[in-house]
Amino acid sequence: MPTTRRPALPRSGHESPESGQAGGGTGGPATHQVAILVYDGVKLLDVVGPAEVFGEANRLGADYTIVLVSPTGADVTSSIGIRIAVDAAATEPAPDTFLVAGADLYPRTPVPHDLIEATRTLAARAGRVASICTGAFILGAAGLLDGKRATTHWKVAHKLAARCRASRVEPDAIYVRDGTTYTSAGVTAGIDLALALIEEDHGPDLTRDVARALVVYLQRSGGQSQFSAPLQGPPPRSPALRRVTDVITANPGGNHSLGELAKHLNVSPRHLTRLFREELSTTPARYVEKIRFDMAKALLDQGHTATQTASLAGFPNYESMRRIFVRELSLSPAAYQRRFRTARRDDEGQQ
Repeated sequence: MPTTRRPALPRSGHESPESGQAGGGTGGPATHQVAILVYDGVKLLDVVGPAEVFGEANRLGADYTIVLVSPTGADVTSSIGIRIAVDAAATEPAPDTFLVAGADLYPRTPVPHDLIEATRTLAARAGRVASICTGAFILGAAGLLDGKRATTHWKVAHKLAARCRASRVEPDAIYVRDGTTYTSAGVTAGIDLALALIEEDHGPDLTRDVARALVVYLQRSGGQSQFSAPLQGPPPRSPALRRVTDVITANPGGNHSLGELAKHLNVSPRHLTRLFREELSTTPARYVEKIRFDMAKALLDQGHTATQTASLAGFPNYESMRRIFVRELSLSPAAYQRRFRTARRDDEGQQ
């Protein structure tokens, strides 16, 4: 990591993050302590990504001290087997900023009691609390998301919503701030969150320099749904409805009006609409639109022009496709293609 000014415990005092200061006092900001909670199985990039951002800010004039904390103070092993040296137990620091890194474990299993208690202990003494990726499950288990807006990795956002019913989960957000509690989306979104925290402390100019030095976006356009795999979600339960969805998927550009789809099952349009709502929580028209949208993303990835894509995916015209891209991703089809299409040689076939 870059310069991190290894730990001075406890913190030397701080003002509220609302004040935009890294520390208190009239003679300039004091050292701002950032404590990152780690544990066995933690995702390494959730730890080092934000840490590098704070470290780069130090090189450019900030004064962050980064402290790695585990529940007992013992060293831990990351998800890829790399050992992480820990600076302190959870009972020691009183950080200005407290970050909880994520892991693949806790969307699948309950969060251990010692991790919950460590989180509560550190959060109670921190100026602001944040999670990276699935670290939101740990904040949620500690009761720190109750009554708050939150996000996590798009793939497990539905699980967080099921566990944290007192929280409002926003699955498309890159990061969410609710008061002094922050949650971020999957893995590299921890870098976005760290930049946002630095901007609160030091303003946009230093933050822009940090982003440039690390060759990352200062603020990404669009939400995390632009990174998700197509057609997430369970298939229809009933074989009858599955026949209809298979017809749509096999030929997204076909005539899939409500009346035509109902004919495939010899049912009324009203009955078909009820089946879609009960099993897929959508309407037939929205389902068709989603299939066409997913196909359009794949075609753009493969290098088709936006006009070709609109026709091949079954949209009436380019403008109707563009409206859906802007609504779903906050990106135009052209902007999506520039960012995500498969790399290909421009002169392919010309040599």
